[in-house]
Amino acid sequence: MSATIDNGVNVQALLDARGVLAGAPDAAQFTWRASSSWQRGVHSTTTIENFFGLGEEQSHKTRTVFDADHPAVFAAEDNGITPIEYLLVGLASCLTAGVASVAQNRGIQLRSVESTVEGNHDIRGILGVDSDVRNGFNDIKITFNIDADATQQEIEALVAQSQKRSAVFDALTNPTDVTVVVA
Repeated sequence: MSATIDNGVNVQALLDARGVLAGAPDAAQFTWRASSSWQRGVHSTTTIENFFGLGEEQSHKTRTVFDADHPAVFAAEDNGITPIEYLLVGLASCLTAGVASVAQNRGIQLRSVESTVEGNHDIRGILGVDSDVRNGFNDIKITFNIDADATQQEIEALVAQSQKRSAVFDALTNPTDVTVVVA
């Protein structure tokens, strides 16, 4: 008798959704939204509440507000993490969710999943000191520490499949069209 694997992911619901959406590609088109308001200095608040998916407007269970600012070393008030740190949050949480989902689907019990995400950033670009320095990260490194009922090779395969299916990893590693409009 094998032990029941429970990583808290309803894989059957995901597989069912995949089956339904394969025949209904219009329902698979989602629009995620964030609304930001300037507060003072370089402090802003961004609200996440509604999105479009499955052919209609949807709402999250709760409205979430994020504060973004810059640290005191940038002569700011440090009312929140920097916008580029939110990018790291998105990447870490997306890959971690993927590891849990893939592990559940493969029958691997997780005990813990921890990751450290580091982005190296030369701020001379955003400060206008050197126009040859890019404004974004030079590189990003993600280190996983996973404790699971699995071999090292199986754990590495979990991480690889998580990368393959991660929306955030894809958005960071492949060109994405971004349009800016002033209303």
